[in-house]
Amino acid sequence: MLKAGDKLPTFSGLNQEGETVKSSDFKGKKLVVFFYPQANTPTCTVEACNLSDNYSELEKAGYKLLGISADSVKKQKNFHTKYSFPYDVIADENREIIQKFGVWQEKKTFGKTYMGIVRTTFIFDEDGICVRVIDKVKSKEAAAQILEN
Repeated sequence: MLKAGDKLPTFSGLNQEGETVKSSDFKGKKLVVFFYPQANTPTCTVEACNLSDNYSELEKAGYKLLGISADSVKKQKNFHTKYSFPYDVIADENREIIQKFGVWQEKKTFGKTYMGIVRTTFIFDEDGICVRVIDKVKSKEAAAQILEN
């Protein structure tokens, strides 16, 4: 998994509109990349809505946001439209970006082991250097976790 001090990986993916979004689009900007297991599931919705509800605060702090999951463009579009997110959500169906960040890992739920996205938030400075990794994301406090120093 990417860690503090690592450089923002080069990537491109399709957002909810089917438009290409690239890591280079955020050059010179502070960027928050948050990975969530699945669009429109309860915990992922709480996290994404918390970030949306606190978007102006995050923006004031200079952050751009980007959500990423392995869902299809269609699912991301539905998720984005349903909750009117002010930021893009990326469909990474082939998990290329997910793999670059190292968030595709073994997980356990109810004694069952499987591979999936580990809910993680990465914060990058204007130079594209990871300044913090939040690996214990509290969905109801996602924005507050980003804003704390």
